[in-house]
Amino acid sequence: MAMGAAGGTGGGRGRRRRSRKKPLSEINVTPLVDVMLVLLIIFMISAPLLTVGVPLELPKTEASAVDASDEPVTISIDQNGAIFIADSETSWDGLIQAVADEGGADARERPIFVRADGRAPYQAVARVMARLSASGFTKLNLITDTAASSTPAEL
Repeated sequence: MAMGAAGGTGGGRGRRRRSRKKPLSEINVTPLVDVMLVLLIIFMISAPLLTVGVPLELPKTEASAVDASDEPVTISIDQNGAIFIADSETSWDGLIQAVADEGGADARERPIFVRADGRAPYQAVARVMARLSASGFTKLNLITDTAASSTPAEL
């Protein structure tokens, strides 16, 4: 009587069955996200470095002449960054008023040609164009010297 069904070596019936684990059907994306974030950081750091140090002489182009039906207002910037409207020098503060006076009643609709010396500071040209654009002048054009026959190696 002391012998029970659950005791001893009662054969195979008393053992626990091994539970079969089903294969996990979900994709673990954590390693993928980690790799993508590392690549993103690498590209964010290296992308600005790829465009630095390319010597260019921008004012010489083979662009065709601009057809202007209206008489344009010409703004010139010399190598020192001084601003000229037509032939008279103007100050930074008086730029918009001088362009409006030179353009007449429809100054905001007339084309504006910005001519800059090749040795002029890029900041001076960018500031003049940004100020004109912010003041409502929409027809801004950069004027460059057309190269007669230049090869890509010369550019």
